[in-house]
Amino acid sequence: MKKIIAAFDGLRFSKSTKDYAIQIAKQRNVHLVGVFLDDFTYHSYKIYDLIREEGGNFEHKQAVLDKKDSETRAAAVESFEKACQEAGVEYTLHHDRNIALQELLHESIYADLLIVSGTETLTHYNEDVPTRFIRDLLADAHCPVFVVPHRFKPVTKLVLLYDGEPSSVHAIKMFSYTLPSFKQYEVEVLSVKPENQSLHLPDNKLMREFMKRHFPTAVFTVLKGQAEVEVVDYLKMQKDCPLVILGAYQRGKVSRWFRASMADLLMTFFRLPLFIAHNK
Repeated sequence: MKKIIAAFDGLRFSKSTKDYAIQIAKQRNVHLVGVFLDDFTYHSYKIYDLIREEGGNFEHKQAVLDKKDSETRAAAVESFEKACQEAGVEYTLHHDRNIALQELLHESIYADLLIVSGTETLTHYNEDVPTRFIRDLLADAHCPVFVVPHRFKPVTKLVLLYDGEPSSVHAIKMFSYTLPSFKQYEVEVLSVKPENQSLHLPDNKLMREFMKRHFPTAVFTVLKGQAEVEVVDYLKMQKDCPLVILGAYQRGKVSRWFRASMADLLMTFFRLPLFIAHNK
């Protein structure tokens, strides 16, 4: 891995995204790009804020609010730059001023990893997690996406979700290639099978052979039941802060159970970091 990008809303700067991005960039000694999504359609204020006061000067008030937004965005950039400099991380700034989602998807073509907060909306409205912006981003991103919680939590364990489908194996491959420094943590492969099937891993021999080369210390856990229920219940019992790796967040053909709804469930029920990659 040579280049990672961290996406920021300069009006709602994510300290968590900054902290995770700098940690990874420093561990891997890679170039970090801070992508500030200064979408020209997005402001901290609403049009209603400009017109609700009778007799007010519309243009003057808008100029005041725009200046305030510019100062807020500048402060966010300064915070990012200062943190990179203090950490000794090589970095670049990108200011993307067109439609935020389109700009970020284009940036992802030329990145090895994208880091973004799971709470990003790029609107002045609050939304439930997963937000529409994050769902659309994950569906069409051109590189793996590291979705981080609102607060920085040091990773203590890796949980690799595996269902035997190529998409889940692809996600594990991409994680191994992209973030090999994370292999220092405890690694668990988690699978769920129907009640009427054995507890053997799907493609048991091939998967264990593959994992022996990539994650030789991994342990395997196979549960029975419905994946959406069992995975959530299992993660609820975890005392530490696992990083969950999963695939198949994409439109069209998806894995049997690592589809968009699984990622959505994890973002809804937990505030955990997620590594999501899919092969289109």
